[in-house]
Formats: sequence, structure tokens, C-alpha cells
Amino acid sequence: MKLEVKKIGNSTGVILPKELVARLRLEQGDWLYVVETADGGLRLTPYDPTFEKGMQIAEKAMKTYRNALAELAK
Repeated sequence: MKLEVKKIGNSTGVILPKELVARLRLEQGDWLYVVETADGGLRLTPYDPTFEKGMQIAEKAMKTYRNALAELAK
């Protein structure tokens, strides 16, 4: 699915087609969580406080063990 980036007031955004909104089970006013994937893409998911907490823990661990993870990736 291709989306166009548009100027919306003083901001820039994308308008999600109703099919995508339905698939994500979103309603107006809901929040999305954006995660950058390893291949440089983005993953959009409905906001989930539990998921956000898990991501914060994972990011802290990756920062703490950055050198060890780099060695294991070789």
C-alpha cells in the first residue's frame, strides 16, 4: 500500500485509508506505536502500554550490552 505524505495545517502527515484503519482496529483519537525495523523500514502497531514498556526495557538492554551484541552479530 502506497501512502502520500501531505501537509496538514502546520504539520506533515499521512492519511490512512479506511481499509488500513479497519485492519489495525483503530478509531479516531487512538495512538500508533512506530518501530524501526532492522532493514530500515517502519512497523506501525496500535499503541499498547505493555508493548511500549517492553520496548523500553529492550532498548535499555541493547544500549547496555551494545558491545556484546555487536560481537555476537559477527
